[in-house]
Amino acid sequence: MRNKEYGIKSTESAKRPALVLFIFLISYFSFPAQARADIVVFKNGRTMSVKSCQVDGDMATLRLREGGEVVFPAAIVARVEPDEVPYPELGTGGGESGAVDAAVTPAIIAALVPDAVLAARPYAELISSFAATHHVDVRLVHAVIEQESNYQPRAKSKKGARGLMQLMPDTARQYGVSNSYDPKANLDAGVRHLKDLMSRLALPVALAAYNAGEATVRRYGGLPPFPETQAYVRNILRRVGAPAGQSGTD
Repeated sequence: MRNKEYGIKSTESAKRPALVLFIFLISYFSFPAQARADIVVFKNGRTMSVKSCQVDGDMATLRLREGGEVVFPAAIVARVEPDEVPYPELGTGGGESGAVDAAVTPAIIAALVPDAVLAARPYAELISSFAATHHVDVRLVHAVIEQESNYQPRAKSKKGARGLMQLMPDTARQYGVSNSYDPKANLDAGVRHLKDLMSRLALPVALAAYNAGEATVRRYGGLPPFPETQAYVRNILRRVGAPAGQSGTD
């Protein structure tokens, strides 16, 4: 009788590993795969959850959940924290829709423009005044103006954007601007608009929203897949992205 009992227990013990393995396999294939994530905290206070963030020298590379990568100066990142909430692995899906071209490298990052050079640029006093008033890095404002109009107060785009900071008619009305070709009114509204976007979005996405519209970045859940917008963001970050660069706000 004792031998039979031992025989039964021995058989049941041998079955347990196989049962555990079976349950594990069922669970693994029945539920979406979970993956770790990082939370990137930008210096302007905004956060972004991504697959991973890797800092290599002066540059940071974000691997996006939907696929693709964003590469930009690490100077705008305050810290990276582990995201303790797992998320379903979406797969690559060939996704490039949210990515900025990864061609930005330390070798092409422009040197931070000296104060003396900024002071010699057109409308420097007005730009410094509005940047200080609205607590936006003056170098970021200069970079946006250079990209938008190259300091031409009468500039007008094919889409109807006007003036130094290329205000669209709806944006001009939003900030009470009746004449977008007036440098003072244009700069005040443009800097305020940039600050408002940065209060809601991480800097790279805020710049994309300034170029393509906030509704567009909301629709795509981040940086849109437009080469023009991707180049726009890349060029501005390059101008302010030296190791001593600022996040965009004081």
